[in-house]
Amino acid sequence: MVAAAVLLTACGTSEPGADSEKDDKGGPVTVTDARGKEVKLKSPADRVVSLEWAETEMLVSLGVMPVGVAQSKEFGTWNTAVKLDKKVKDVGDRNEPSEDAISGLNPDLVITTSDRPDSTLKQLEKSVPVLVVKGSDAKSGNLKRMESDLDMIAEAVGRTDEADTLMEDFESKLAEGKKALGDAADTPFLMADGWDADGKISIRVHSTGSMYDEVATGLGLKNAWTKKVAYDKVWGLDTVDVEALSYLEDKKLKFMYDDSGKFGVFTKKLKGNKIWDSLTFVKDGETHKLPDGIWMFGGPKSGEQMIDAIVEVYTS
Repeated sequence: MVAAAVLLTACGTSEPGADSEKDDKGGPVTVTDARGKEVKLKSPADRVVSLEWAETEMLVSLGVMPVGVAQSKEFGTWNTAVKLDKKVKDVGDRNEPSEDAISGLNPDLVITTSDRPDSTLKQLEKSVPVLVVKGSDAKSGNLKRMESDLDMIAEAVGRTDEADTLMEDFESKLAEGKKALGDAADTPFLMADGWDADGKISIRVHSTGSMYDEVATGLGLKNAWTKKVAYDKVWGLDTVDVEALSYLEDKKLKFMYDDSGKFGVFTKKLKGNKIWDSLTFVKDGETHKLPDGIWMFGGPKSGEQMIDAIVEVYTS
């Protein structure tokens, strides 16, 4: 059930804390975060603790290895876009990080997301500056939000040039992917992950506004999922049961799924289910497992992995 908890929670090469050349050499830094609060630093942050995996990925992609990461041991299972150095310390659960573990690393910045309780933020801010990024925003757009979060972090660590390069690379790959799909993009997609809790199967559809949806639609695809059963307007996710898929019974589409948690929902648990077996995309063999370790809520590097995976499904 650890893997299920990870799903439900979602929701560089330098040494940790090592001195390295930065865009801003030592001057004071002021960043306005997602709360509208000015976070003031004496110099670009070097010893950084990250409490969420997308932001961890962004830091490493920018060339800053964090000194501490929440659930660092699980990170590599769910996010393979970057690698953490073995010296990175685990600071506890992403939902309930250890304040003692964080303070023990003597960080000059903690990065977290706006869904963190105010009480936790206030407690952390007693000893270290805290930068709060949005983490997700399905309403305004998750690609736009991703770039905003990246820019915010880059300012705090003095890596704005690197951030520009990351976004340029992502946008270039998106354009190349769209060109590669061509007419194949006429076939809509459906993307989901799922888990089995005490015999009850939950299917989490990556709906309108999710990062995966925005990457796929950026490639010219259309999301086949138009319902909103239990829609999460922050993450763009719709958690349903298999019965909810029945309205797609006759729909021709490509179904892509993530099973990084090794639940086997779409390969074993639903096998023999009448509703599942009646779906046209199942009968047509259009169920496609995505490579493990693509963090569906990640940064530009994870976005590039999504692009590669989608293009592979549509062109192979």
